[in-house]
Amino acid sequence: MDYRETIEENEKKVLASYATFSTNSKGRLRQEEECSIRTCFQKDRDRILHSKAFRRLKHKTQVFISPEGDHYRTRLTHTLEVAQLSRTVARALNLNEDLTEAIALGHDLGHTPFGHAGEAVLDKLVPGGFHHNFQSLRVVDYLERPGGLNLTQEVRDGIENHTGDKAPFTLEGRIVKICDRIAYINHDIDDAIRGEIISQSDLPYDSLEILGFTSNSRINSMIFDLITTSKESKDIKMSDGIRETVNRLRKFLFRKVYIGSEAKEEESKAMFVIESVYDYFRKNHDKLPVDVQTLLDTIPLERVVCDYVAGMTDRYILDLYRDIFLPKPWSFRREE
Repeated sequence: MDYRETIEENEKKVLASYATFSTNSKGRLRQEEECSIRTCFQKDRDRILHSKAFRRLKHKTQVFISPEGDHYRTRLTHTLEVAQLSRTVARALNLNEDLTEAIALGHDLGHTPFGHAGEAVLDKLVPGGFHHNFQSLRVVDYLERPGGLNLTQEVRDGIENHTGDKAPFTLEGRIVKICDRIAYINHDIDDAIRGEIISQSDLPYDSLEILGFTSNSRINSMIFDLITTSKESKDIKMSDGIRETVNRLRKFLFRKVYIGSEAKEEESKAMFVIESVYDYFRKNHDKLPVDVQTLLDTIPLERVVCDYVAGMTDRYILDLYRDIFLPKPWSFRREE
Protein backbone atom coordinates (compact mmCIF):
# COMPACT_ATOMS: atom_id res chain seq x y z
CA MET A 1 0.00 0.00 0.00
CA ASP A 2 1.21 3.51 -0.86
CA TYR A 3 0.39 5.50 2.28
CA ARG A 4 1.27 8.79 0.61
CA GLU A 5 -1.42 8.35 -2.02
CA THR A 6 -4.00 7.71 0.71
CA ILE A 7 -3.03 10.96 2.45
CA GLU A 8 -3.20 12.82 -0.86
CA GLU A 9 -6.70 11.46 -1.52
CA ASN A 10 -7.79 12.49 1.97
CA GLU A 11 -6.53 16.02 1.30
CA LYS A 12 -8.94 16.26 -1.63
CA LYS A 13 -11.83 15.20 0.61
CA VAL A 14 -11.02 17.39 3.62
CA LEU A 15 -9.22 20.53 2.46
CA ALA A 16 -10.89 23.60 1.03
CA SER A 17 -10.92 23.90 -2.76
CA TYR A 18 -8.52 26.86 -2.54
CA ALA A 19 -6.00 25.02 -0.32
CA THR A 20 -2.60 23.95 -1.66
CA PHE A 21 -2.79 20.23 -2.42
CA SER A 22 0.32 18.08 -2.26
CA THR A 23 -0.44 16.63 -5.69
CA ASN A 24 -0.42 20.13 -7.19
CA SER A 25 3.00 21.15 -5.90
CA LYS A 26 5.18 23.09 -8.33
CA GLY A 27 7.93 20.61 -7.54
CA ARG A 28 11.53 20.84 -6.33
CA LEU A 29 14.69 22.41 -7.67
CA ARG A 30 15.85 18.91 -8.54
CA GLN A 31 13.50 16.08 -9.34
CA GLU A 32 13.56 13.16 -6.91
CA GLU A 33 11.62 9.99 -6.16
CA GLU A 34 8.46 10.43 -4.09
CA CYS A 35 8.26 8.95 -0.59
CA SER A 36 5.84 6.04 -0.19
CA ILE A 37 4.72 7.28 3.25
CA ARG A 38 4.88 11.08 3.32
CA THR A 39 3.57 13.78 1.02
CA CYS A 40 6.06 16.25 -0.46
CA PHE A 41 5.23 18.84 2.21
CA GLN A 42 5.56 16.34 5.06
CA LYS A 43 8.94 15.39 3.63
CA ASP A 44 9.99 19.06 3.61
CA ARG A 45 8.87 19.51 7.22
CA ASP A 46 10.93 16.52 8.34
CA ARG A 47 14.02 17.66 6.44
CA ILE A 48 13.87 21.06 8.13
CA LEU A 49 13.21 19.55 11.56
CA HIS A 50 16.25 17.25 11.31
CA SER A 51 18.61 19.91 9.95
CA LYS A 52 21.60 21.29 11.84
CA ALA A 53 20.40 24.83 11.22
CA PHE A 54 17.15 24.08 13.03
CA ARG A 55 18.97 22.67 16.06
CA ARG A 56 21.19 25.75 16.26
CA LEU A 57 18.15 27.99 16.73
CA LYS A 58 17.99 27.02 20.41
CA HIS A 59 21.18 29.01 21.06
CA LYS A 60 20.30 32.08 18.98
CA THR A 61 18.88 35.33 20.37
CA GLN A 62 15.24 36.19 19.82
CA VAL A 63 15.22 39.74 21.25
CA PHE A 64 17.28 39.94 24.44
CA ILE A 65 20.97 39.06 24.20
CA SER A 66 22.17 36.49 26.74
CA PRO A 67 19.28 36.90 29.19
CA GLU A 68 19.73 35.33 32.61
CA GLY A 69 16.87 32.91 33.08
CA ASP A 70 15.45 29.81 31.48
CA HIS A 71 12.06 31.24 30.51
CA TYR A 72 13.06 33.81 27.89
CA ARG A 73 12.38 32.99 24.28
CA THR A 74 15.07 31.88 21.89
CA ARG A 75 14.86 31.76 18.12
CA LEU A 76 13.83 28.09 18.45
CA THR A 77 10.96 28.65 20.87
CA HIS A 78 9.77 31.53 18.70
CA THR A 79 9.76 29.21 15.69
CA LEU A 80 7.75 26.57 17.55
CA GLU A 81 5.21 29.18 18.67
CA VAL A 82 4.81 30.41 15.08
CA ALA A 83 4.32 26.82 13.91
CA GLN A 84 1.65 26.17 16.55
CA LEU A 85 -0.31 29.34 15.76
CA SER A 86 -0.01 28.76 12.02
CA ARG A 87 -1.28 25.20 12.25
CA THR A 88 -4.25 26.33 14.33
CA VAL A 89 -5.24 28.83 11.65
CA ALA A 90 -4.63 26.40 8.78
CA ARG A 91 -6.76 23.73 10.42
CA ALA A 92 -9.63 26.12 11.10
CA LEU A 93 -9.58 27.25 7.45
CA ASN A 94 -9.20 23.71 6.05
CA LEU A 95 -5.88 24.59 4.47
CA ASN A 96 -2.77 22.39 4.23
CA GLU A 97 -1.33 22.04 7.75
CA ASP A 98 1.77 20.17 6.57
CA LEU A 99 2.76 22.92 4.16
CA THR A 100 2.03 25.58 6.78
CA GLU A 101 4.13 23.80 9.40
CA ALA A 102 7.07 23.28 7.03
CA ILE A 103 7.18 27.00 6.17
CA ALA A 104 6.89 28.00 9.83
CA LEU A 105 9.67 25.67 10.97
CA GLY A 106 12.01 26.93 8.24
CA HIS A 107 11.25 30.64 8.20
CA ASP A 108 14.05 31.77 10.56
CA LEU A 109 16.82 29.27 9.74
CA GLY A 110 18.95 32.09 8.32
CA HIS A 111 18.95 34.27 11.43
CA THR A 112 22.35 35.34 12.69
CA PRO A 113 23.75 35.17 16.22
CA PHE A 114 22.38 37.99 18.39
CA GLY A 115 19.15 38.31 16.41
CA HIS A 116 18.44 41.45 14.42
CA ALA A 117 21.61 43.10 15.73
CA GLY A 118 23.61 40.47 13.87
CA GLU A 119 21.48 40.92 10.79
CA ALA A 120 22.07 44.69 10.84
CA VAL A 121 25.85 44.45 11.02
CA LEU A 122 26.13 41.80 8.29
CA ASP A 123 23.83 43.87 6.09
CA LYS A 124 26.38 46.67 6.42
CA LEU A 125 29.45 44.50 5.87
CA VAL A 126 28.50 42.04 3.12
CA PRO A 127 28.44 43.14 -0.53
CA GLY A 128 24.84 42.98 -1.69
CA GLY A 129 23.52 43.23 1.88
CA PHE A 130 22.06 40.65 4.23
CA HIS A 131 18.45 39.79 5.04
CA HIS A 132 17.57 36.82 7.21
CA ASN A 133 14.71 35.63 4.98
CA PHE A 134 17.00 35.39 1.95
CA GLN A 135 19.62 33.70 4.13
CA SER A 136 17.00 31.20 5.33
CA LEU A 137 16.37 30.31 1.69
CA ARG A 138 20.11 30.05 1.11
CA VAL A 139 20.37 27.66 4.07
CA VAL A 140 17.76 25.26 2.70
CA ASP A 141 18.96 25.58 -0.92
CA TYR A 142 22.73 25.31 -0.47
CA LEU A 143 24.16 25.23 3.04
CA GLU A 144 22.39 22.25 4.63
CA ARG A 145 23.71 18.88 3.50
CA PRO A 146 25.71 18.72 0.29
CA GLY A 147 23.46 20.54 -2.17
CA GLY A 148 20.78 21.72 0.23
CA LEU A 149 17.47 20.21 1.34
CA ASN A 150 15.84 20.41 -2.11
CA LEU A 151 12.51 21.67 -0.78
CA THR A 152 9.33 22.26 -2.75
CA GLN A 153 8.74 25.63 -4.39
CA GLU A 154 5.80 26.29 -2.06
CA VAL A 155 7.92 25.95 1.07
CA ARG A 156 10.82 27.91 -0.43
CA ASP A 157 8.49 30.76 -1.39
CA GLY A 158 6.91 30.83 2.07
CA ILE A 159 10.33 31.00 3.73
CA GLU A 160 11.61 33.74 1.41
CA ASN A 161 8.51 35.93 1.68
CA HIS A 162 7.58 35.51 5.36
CA THR A 163 8.75 39.09 5.83
CA GLY A 164 8.94 42.08 3.52
CA ASP A 165 6.47 43.60 1.06
CA LYS A 166 5.94 40.57 -1.16
CA ALA A 167 3.27 38.06 -0.13
CA PRO A 168 3.78 34.29 -0.49
CA PHE A 169 1.86 32.79 -3.41
CA THR A 170 0.12 30.20 -1.20
CA LEU A 171 -2.50 30.94 1.44
CA GLU A 172 -0.51 28.72 3.80
CA GLY A 173 2.55 30.92 3.40
CA ARG A 174 0.45 34.02 4.12
CA ILE A 175 -0.75 32.42 7.35
CA VAL A 176 2.85 32.04 8.54
CA LYS A 177 3.66 35.64 7.61
CA ILE A 178 0.89 37.00 9.86
CA CYS A 179 1.34 34.42 12.65
CA ASP A 180 5.04 35.29 12.84
CA ARG A 181 4.04 38.84 13.77
CA ILE A 182 1.32 37.68 16.18
CA ALA A 183 3.81 35.41 17.94
CA TYR A 184 6.64 37.89 18.37
CA ILE A 185 4.43 40.79 19.44
CA ASN A 186 2.91 38.75 22.24
CA HIS A 187 5.95 36.83 23.45
CA ASP A 188 8.16 39.91 23.28
CA ILE A 189 5.70 41.73 25.56
CA ASP A 190 5.84 38.73 27.89
CA ASP A 191 9.66 38.67 27.94
CA ALA A 192 9.93 42.45 28.31
CA ILE A 193 7.64 42.41 31.35
CA ARG A 194 9.54 39.43 32.82
CA GLY A 195 12.80 41.32 32.35
CA GLU A 196 11.30 44.47 33.93
CA ILE A 197 11.96 46.45 30.75
CA ILE A 198 8.31 47.50 30.78
CA SER A 199 5.39 46.86 33.11
CA GLN A 200 1.83 45.83 32.37
CA SER A 201 0.71 49.40 33.05
CA ASP A 202 3.03 50.73 30.30
CA LEU A 203 1.12 48.88 27.57
CA PRO A 204 -1.23 51.11 25.53
CA TYR A 205 -4.59 50.83 27.27
CA ASP A 206 -6.68 51.41 24.14
CA SER A 207 -5.03 48.39 22.49
CA LEU A 208 -5.55 46.20 25.56
CA GLU A 209 -9.23 47.14 25.70
CA ILE A 210 -9.66 45.69 22.22
CA LEU A 211 -7.25 42.74 22.29
CA GLY A 212 -7.21 41.76 25.97
CA PHE A 213 -5.25 42.36 29.14
CA THR A 214 -3.38 39.02 29.17
CA SER A 215 -1.10 37.36 26.64
CA ASN A 216 -3.53 34.49 26.16
CA SER A 217 -6.48 36.77 25.52
CA ARG A 218 -4.52 38.91 23.07
CA ILE A 219 -3.36 35.91 21.06
CA ASN A 220 -6.88 34.50 21.07
CA SER A 221 -8.32 37.82 19.84
CA MET A 222 -5.79 38.09 17.02
CA ILE A 223 -6.11 34.48 15.89
CA PHE A 224 -9.92 34.46 16.10
CA ASP A 225 -10.10 37.64 14.03
CA LEU A 226 -7.60 36.27 11.50
CA ILE A 227 -9.61 33.06 11.06
CA THR A 228 -12.99 34.80 10.88
CA THR A 229 -11.90 37.49 8.43
CA SER A 230 -9.97 35.03 6.25
CA LYS A 231 -12.88 32.60 6.08
CA GLU A 232 -15.20 35.33 4.86
CA SER A 233 -12.77 36.70 2.27
CA LYS A 234 -11.05 33.46 1.19
CA ASP A 235 -7.78 35.33 1.66
CA ILE A 236 -5.51 35.55 4.70
CA LYS A 237 -5.97 38.82 6.54
CA MET A 238 -7.17 40.49 9.72
CA SER A 239 -10.03 42.94 9.91
CA ASP A 240 -9.03 46.57 9.48
CA GLY A 241 -9.71 47.44 13.12
CA ILE A 242 -7.70 44.57 14.63
CA ARG A 243 -4.84 45.05 12.17
CA GLU A 244 -4.56 48.73 13.10
CA THR A 245 -4.64 47.85 16.82
CA VAL A 246 -1.92 45.21 16.36
CA ASN A 247 0.22 47.71 14.46
CA ARG A 248 -0.11 50.24 17.31
CA LEU A 249 1.07 47.59 19.75
CA ARG A 250 3.99 46.75 17.46
CA LYS A 251 5.02 50.42 17.24
CA PHE A 252 4.93 50.59 21.04
CA LEU A 253 7.37 47.64 21.20
CA PHE A 254 9.75 49.28 18.75
CA ARG A 255 9.72 52.47 20.78
CA LYS A 256 10.00 50.98 24.27
CA VAL A 257 11.65 47.57 23.81
CA TYR A 258 13.34 46.98 20.46
CA ILE A 259 15.09 50.36 20.27
CA GLY A 260 14.86 52.30 23.51
CA SER A 261 15.38 49.76 26.29
CA GLU A 262 18.36 49.13 28.55
CA ALA A 263 18.40 45.47 27.45
CA LYS A 264 19.29 46.58 23.93
CA GLU A 265 22.39 48.47 25.06
CA GLU A 266 24.44 45.28 24.78
CA GLU A 267 23.70 45.14 21.04
CA SER A 268 26.61 47.42 20.15
CA LYS A 269 28.99 44.96 21.82
CA ALA A 270 27.38 42.04 19.99
CA MET A 271 27.70 43.88 16.69
CA PHE A 272 31.37 44.59 17.41
CA VAL A 273 31.98 40.86 18.01
CA ILE A 274 30.34 39.88 14.73
CA GLU A 275 32.17 42.57 12.77
CA SER A 276 35.51 41.56 14.30
CA VAL A 277 35.05 37.85 13.57
CA TYR A 278 33.80 38.54 10.04
CA ASP A 279 36.76 40.84 9.30
CA TYR A 280 39.24 38.34 10.78
CA PHE A 281 38.14 35.50 8.50
CA ARG A 282 37.88 37.79 5.49
CA LYS A 283 41.55 38.67 5.97
CA ASN A 284 42.62 35.18 7.13
CA HIS A 285 40.54 32.80 5.04
CA ASP A 286 43.15 30.10 5.56
CA LYS A 287 41.87 29.95 9.16
CA LEU A 288 38.40 28.90 8.04
CA PRO A 289 37.46 25.25 8.61
CA VAL A 290 38.70 23.04 5.78
CA ASP A 291 35.21 22.16 4.56
CA VAL A 292 34.35 25.88 4.42
CA GLN A 293 37.55 26.73 2.55
CA THR A 294 36.61 24.32 -0.24
CA LEU A 295 33.66 26.57 -1.09
CA LEU A 296 36.01 29.39 -2.09
CA ASP A 297 36.53 27.74 -5.48
CA THR A 298 32.96 28.59 -6.51
CA ILE A 299 31.65 31.23 -4.07
CA PRO A 300 33.06 34.75 -3.40
CA LEU A 301 35.08 35.07 -0.19
CA GLU A 302 32.73 37.60 1.45
CA ARG A 303 29.71 35.35 0.93
CA VAL A 304 31.53 32.28 2.29
CA VAL A 305 32.57 34.18 5.41
CA CYS A 306 29.06 35.61 5.77
CA ASP A 307 27.49 32.13 5.58
CA TYR A 308 29.94 30.83 8.17
CA VAL A 309 29.39 33.69 10.62
CA ALA A 310 25.62 33.83 10.13
CA GLY A 311 25.31 30.16 10.98
CA MET A 312 27.03 30.54 14.36
CA THR A 313 25.14 30.48 17.64
CA ASP A 314 25.54 33.26 20.21
CA ARG A 315 27.77 31.24 22.50
CA TYR A 316 29.90 29.80 19.68
CA ILE A 317 30.81 33.20 18.25
CA LEU A 318 31.61 34.53 21.75
CA ASP A 319 33.91 31.55 22.39
CA LEU A 320 35.49 32.02 18.98
CA TYR A 321 36.01 35.74 19.59
CA ARG A 322 37.79 34.99 22.88
CA ASP A 323 39.92 32.35 21.19
CA ILE A 324 40.96 34.68 18.36
CA PHE A 325 41.40 38.03 20.08
CA LEU A 326 41.98 37.55 23.80
CA PRO A 327 45.35 36.47 25.23
CA LYS A 328 45.56 33.00 26.66
CA PRO A 329 47.33 32.31 29.96
CA TRP A 330 50.76 30.79 29.47
CA SER A 331 51.41 27.54 31.28
CA PHE A 332 55.02 26.52 31.93
CA ARG A 333 55.88 22.86 31.75
CA ARG A 334 57.59 21.72 34.90
CA GLU A 335 61.06 20.40 34.21
CA GLU A 336 61.87 16.94 35.62
